[in-house]
Amino acid sequence: MPYTKDDAIRDLVAILDRATRQAESGERNVTTIQAGHGQGHDGFKDRQGHSVEVRDPDVIRIIWQIVERLEAAGEPAFNRLDVTWQRARWLERQGRVTLDIRFDPVIVPRAPDDPVYEQAAAARREYWQRYGDLAPDPAAERGTPNTYGQTKWFGPHRRVLRVNRPGSILLATDGLSTPWAGVADRVNGVECELVLEWPERMNAEQLQAWADLMISLGDRVADRYRVARDVQTHRALLFSGLSAEFKPMSFVIFSSLGAEITGLSFGPVPLIRVTPVREDEMPPASDETPWESATARDLLKRCGIIP
Repeated sequence: MPYTKDDAIRDLVAILDRATRQAESGERNVTTIQAGHGQGHDGFKDRQGHSVEVRDPDVIRIIWQIVERLEAAGEPAFNRLDVTWQRARWLERQGRVTLDIRFDPVIVPRAPDDPVYEQAAAARREYWQRYGDLAPDPAAERGTPNTYGQTKWFGPHRRVLRVNRPGSILLATDGLSTPWAGVADRVNGVECELVLEWPERMNAEQLQAWADLMISLGDRVADRYRVARDVQTHRALLFSGLSAEFKPMSFVIFSSLGAEITGLSFGPVPLIRVTPVREDEMPPASDETPWESATARDLLKRCGIIP
């Protein structure tokens, strides 16, 4: 016999009734796994309406099993389950569960051909074309996708642009602010882009080395995805050490450039300045602030980069 909604309600009653003695009611909202990404949120309350934490791991495990069994049974397509539960008023009775199984188009993940990706790229190109002479080809690019057609930056763009200006050359990441592929979150990726500007021209070998470094820094920013918030909070971050090939530069500091790229799908994103520094420029390290931000701020103030 195929697994039905009534079967699911029976199994939910059994697990939720014994989930915790303190809970009187609760709900669980689940979005099915799409492009490797699924979510579940719950909230249980006691008789006074206060939140109660449910520590029983079987609750989550069995709910995901129910999702899998309903999908395998060939139910009409769904991507969301909303479960509500009320404990029975009498000990000899079972609790009451309602189960809403539905398809929510709002949470459908973006396909590889969604126009939102190119809209983001076009907005960035337009910004840099106003700033300087944008080279037609990226200074660096990585396009190897993962299982879900994404790169490590969680979107289809993983590039570094080159912008020529009078007396300087600028390298900027191009893709950290592209909305994520495979999910429906209405955010511009990790919501920032990195910018490195040298006051003099680089030769081809130097240009390639620094462009490749910007790719690596972008990967680390994507992994830590709250770097833009930390820059805003601390003003400067001692973000990374550099390998010997970048001597005499030994460290990289992040700070706010005080500018934003606008025209992106889900609002503007800030630009984060990348400042390479020599080891002999570094003041004594401070362990009292995250990211050694006090050390980074002191150095940038001495260089006149931040007030």
